[in-house]
Amino acid sequence: MIQINWGEFKEYKKYSHEKDNFLVLLNFLKSYYNMFSTLDIYDVLVNDDTALLMLEKRKITSPELLEDYIFGRKS
Repeated sequence: MIQINWGEFKEYKKYSHEKDNFLVLLNFLKSYYNMFSTLDIYDVLVNDDTALLMLEKRKITSPELLEDYIFGRKS
């Protein structure tokens, strides 16, 4: 299981123009870990305490809801 490298995330965030830390995190996972599967991304997020708080804040409780969030679909 991949663990989020928060030190690398902070460095990545310095060069991001995105205001929302959660969107920066999603882009970081895609870029740094070459992850594009919503299921894989969700698994990494739910296994990290900080990322889990970000999911809970947005009421994302499944890979499907994460996909809806990423693609801007209304549930």
